[in-house]
Amino acid sequence: MRLVVQVPCLNEEETLPLVLQSIPREIPGIDEIIILIINDGSTDRTVEVAQAHGVTHFVNHARNRGLGRSFHDGVQRALELGADIVVNTDGDNQYPQDRISDLVQPIITGEADIVIADRQVHLVEHFSRAKIALQKFGSKIVNVAAGTDLPDAASGFRAYSRESLMVLNTITRFSYCMETIIQAGNKKLKITSIPILTNDKTRESRLFKSTFQHVRMSAGAIIRAYIMYKPYVIFTFFAALFGVLGLIPFVRFGILQIVSDHPGSHLQSLLLGAVLLIMAFLSVIIGIISDLIRTNRMLIEDSLEHTKKMRFGKGDYLPETSDLRSLVG
Repeated sequence: MRLVVQVPCLNEEETLPLVLQSIPREIPGIDEIIILIINDGSTDRTVEVAQAHGVTHFVNHARNRGLGRSFHDGVQRALELGADIVVNTDGDNQYPQDRISDLVQPIITGEADIVIADRQVHLVEHFSRAKIALQKFGSKIVNVAAGTDLPDAASGFRAYSRESLMVLNTITRFSYCMETIIQAGNKKLKITSIPILTNDKTRESRLFKSTFQHVRMSAGAIIRAYIMYKPYVIFTFFAALFGVLGLIPFVRFGILQIVSDHPGSHLQSLLLGAVLLIMAFLSVIIGIISDLIRTNRMLIEDSLEHTKKMRFGKGDYLPETSDLRSLVG
C-alpha cells in the first residue's frame, strides 16, 4: 500500500524542514511513503530546501493559485504516483506529522474513506474565543449540509482513500476543506475524525487577511457546495417564504375592502402581494432549473469518476483486449 503525503507550500523555507523531518518513514500497513511538495508560486528557497531533505516529487505553480487549486493538483499528481492513501498537511508545521500513522489507520482497516484530524480548537492557545465560536459554528453548518458529525470541519490535516478521491471533485479555489466534506457526505462516503494537538504557531495564516474575509469566503464555499447537491431545499424555502408573505397583503386588502369606508383603496397591498408572489414563482422556476443542473452534474461526475478510474486505476479498470478490439473494429 502506497501513501503520498502532500504538502502545499507558499514561501515555507523556514518551517518546511520541521515538517519534513517529522513525517514518519515507516507506518504499519504502509509499504511505501512518498512526499509530494505542491509549490504554490513560492519566491523563496522552498523547493531547494525540500530537495535538500530528499524530496523528489513536486507540483510547481508559476504563481500563487490558492489552497483549493493546490489540493486539486496535488491529488492528481498523487494518483499518478499510484497513491492508495493521500494525506494532506501544511508547510507551516501547524499539524503534528507524527500522527499521520494514526490518521491513516481507519483507512487501512477499511473503517473509513476519509479521516479528518480534530484540532480541538478550544485547546489552541492562539485562537480567540470569537474564533473558537466561529470554528464550532462553521462545523455545525457543514455537518447539517453534509449529514455528518465532525467536530472540526475546517481542519486541513486529513487522509483520503484512493476510492474517495475518485469521486470527489473540488471546484472552490479558496479552500477545499468544507467543499470536500459536503461532497463526501452527500456521496455517502464514510468520514471519521481523530483528536490531535496542534504544534505551536509559527506564522500568521496566509489563506485569508482577516477573520471577516475567512467567514465570508467560507460561507460562500458552503452555500455553493450545498446548492450543488440540494438546490430544492433552498429554493423551496424561499418559494414558501415569499408565497406566505405575498398572501398576507392580499388578505389585508380583502379585510380592508370589507371594513373600510373607502372600498377600492389600499391598492399598494395588492402591488406588494403581487411582487412577493412573483418572487415565489421565480424561486420555484430557479429551483427546478437548479435541480436539472444538479442531475446533469451527477451524470458528468459519474463520467468523470469513470475517466479517473481509467487513468489512475492501476490497471483495475482498463478495458479487456477483446473490448479494445471491438472498439477498433
